Amino acid sequence: MKIIKFTKGRTNKYTVYFDDGTNVKLYDDVIIKYNLLSHKELDYDEFEDIVKYNDKLDSYYKALRYITRRQRTEKEVFEYLCKEFTRKTSQEAIDKLKNEGYFNKDIYLKSYLNDAITLNNIGPLKIKDNLKKLGFNEDEFKTKLDEIDNQVWLDKVEKIVSKKIKSNHNYGEYKLKEKILYDVTNMGYPKWMIEEFINNIEVENSDSILDKEYNKLYSKLSRKYEGYDLENQIKLKLIARGFGYNEVNDFVQNKKNI
Repeated sequence: MKIIKFTKGRTNKYTVYFDDGTNVKLYDDVIIKYNLLSHKELDYDEFEDIVKYNDKLDSYYKALRYITRRQRTEKEVFEYLCKEFTRKTSQEAIDKLKNEGYFNKDIYLKSYLNDAITLNNIGPLKIKDNLKKLGFNEDEFKTKLDEIDNQVWLDKVEKIVSKKIKSNHNYGEYKLKEKILYDVTNMGYPKWMIEEFINNIEVENSDSILDKEYNKLYSKLSRKYEGYDLENQIKLKLIARGFGYNEVNDFVQNKKNI
């Protein structure tokens, strides 16, 4: 294989063209290491060695750019590299970065927990799951997570629950509590923390909410039902939205008497 020309790319890479129609993008470090500017005749084995060495540099530089955007764990970087490179090449890049001091689990963990608490709404159970997915063993984060006072989580739950009450004002009390419990549990908070707040929920202006929902359902369902069937369908829909059975019965009866 004979090199016939080089063309400079935007980064520190050159496209190298061979007389057999082959071309490959190589870092300038590779060109210098293998003296390709003067040594322009290559056999297949030399070419393979050059490509492998270039892949090593490529994986290292890409990993370096990846971790400079924000802190990453070894597992994150390894999985990122494996999308493009072999496991062996990816691991070599990881080892090189480790030797250069780029991976520090204590610093990463401290930063992750701080961001999770101050910038996100996820709870301790979700944090545990996320850290495991990032490659941490429970022994590595349990102590630091346990050091966080429960009041920190309770304050966050209180804010989340209050916000959800305001944004879900069309639900009856039962359905509202059920929805909040489901949503906040999925955010990674223990059930007991959530229940401490939702057990005290009292839906304000329940009659006005019920009246609004009744009118919407009446407008929609009256096109299909009438009489007893209409009344029954409205009741079923209202109960499904979390309004109490007796509350709905009394409300619908009052509507009939108006």
